[in-house]
Amino acid sequence: MKKIINYIFLVSILVYSSACDNNFDELNINKVSATAIDPAFQLNAAIVGCAYPNGTLIYDIGVVQQIISPNSGVLTGANYNQDNRISTQEVWQAYYRNVIKNTKDVISRIQDDPARANLLQMTRIIQAFAFMVLTDEYGSIPYFEGGVGYSQQVYFPVYDSQEVIYADIIKELTEATTALNLSGKVETADILYAGDLNKWKSFGYSLLLRAGMRLSEVDPSRAQQIVQAAVQGGVILSNSANAKIAHDPNYINPIGNLLNATEASNFYLTAPFVDYLKSKNDPRLTAIAITYVGAKSGPEQTPGSGTYEASVHVGMPMGNDNVGAVKAASDLGLTSFYEFAQADRRRLAKNTAPNFLVTASQNYLLLAEARQRGWITSETVESYYTAGVRAHMDQLGIVDVASSISTAAVDAYLAANPFDASKALEQINTQYWVSSFLNGPEAFANFRRSGFPTLTANPFDGREVPFINRLTYPNSEISVNSENVGAAIASQGADNLETKVWWDK
Repeated sequence: MKKIINYIFLVSILVYSSACDNNFDELNINKVSATAIDPAFQLNAAIVGCAYPNGTLIYDIGVVQQIISPNSGVLTGANYNQDNRISTQEVWQAYYRNVIKNTKDVISRIQDDPARANLLQMTRIIQAFAFMVLTDEYGSIPYFEGGVGYSQQVYFPVYDSQEVIYADIIKELTEATTALNLSGKVETADILYAGDLNKWKSFGYSLLLRAGMRLSEVDPSRAQQIVQAAVQGGVILSNSANAKIAHDPNYINPIGNLLNATEASNFYLTAPFVDYLKSKNDPRLTAIAITYVGAKSGPEQTPGSGTYEASVHVGMPMGNDNVGAVKAASDLGLTSFYEFAQADRRRLAKNTAPNFLVTASQNYLLLAEARQRGWITSETVESYYTAGVRAHMDQLGIVDVASSISTAAVDAYLAANPFDASKALEQINTQYWVSSFLNGPEAFANFRRSGFPTLTANPFDGREVPFINRLTYPNSEISVNSENVGAAIASQGADNLETKVWWDK
């Protein structure tokens, strides 16, 4: 009897188990979760991912001596000319994780789909932009094998030299921009230009112009060819076509967020930047800066104590830690170092301010240099130069109406500071420095390429180098992909702040 009961019990368990397994797989399928994503949305994610991370404030913008912090710790960077790999890794991580990973995946998914041909070319252009930033920051990087860990299971990518990378970036931009088909599918979901292919073309050719000018010292003849092709194609020459990431309260500007949150009272405009604008009576100083008169602490930096008045603005001298900043402020007759001028976080540095990738102002100034070098024959150097200055002054008012500069003020500035042909390259590239304010990667790159503006080396006693020439590789790469990192270092030079990238001559 006992055996019969055990047998019945066993059969019952088997029957019950079988019954429980019936439709079990279906019950565990999430019927409302997406199983695929339109690649246009992935491209949008890549575009948003191009926003410059906080590390560009700590390094790039500090290297070109526009904004610095006297603080150490996580804010150590170009303020001390010291290596801080918590910050030098930020561009690497942000761009590989948020941009390259998406663009490589989109390309692999749609490269054989003629219906999405325009989306493919748009993605190639964004990817070229991101890789240009990455290689300009670090030099040799994973390029051909970068970002394909998921699609091709390449977990330890080989590093490519910057010379090879630039050759392929130029190829990609040339092919992709040319291949955009104005009669093809319009990708209206695109957040950069809403599918306007004419603007995408001008964006692509603008990046080609930028790439060509990068080669001005390392390969002038090749640079001339590339610049001529870009100009013939048609670059951005209107602020309405500027390539920019539009931020809102849901997708905020990373640097704007930093300057409006924990670090609101920790970053200041530098003396070299403020003094230059003051020396030229440049109306952009009032559009960019704010001084909190009498502030003795961060909480005292209130709108009520703020002024835009140019004569009041004093920039923080380079090379100071907190103790040095206190003394510098006292020597200059300020209440405290909290009274040094700042980028106005309620106007240009607000957390909804756009992130500019390429602007008409930058293009006009590059064209002015190309004309000065005899690489193009249209217009005059002065006309391009003047248009570049005007475009940037107009651009500030587009970001925030409170930063608008009147036409009369622009005219007065240009009359008082006329173009000087004997100082053409210096004037053009110093204006490029001003025009690229808050665009750290581009300001940093053009400063190294052109050698302008003429800046004095950071005098900080504990500096590692007089000038920073590149950013160092992430520790995660060194520990995980050590063999390939080692090969890159052996070819390029030491992994420090002093080693120069290929085009930096």
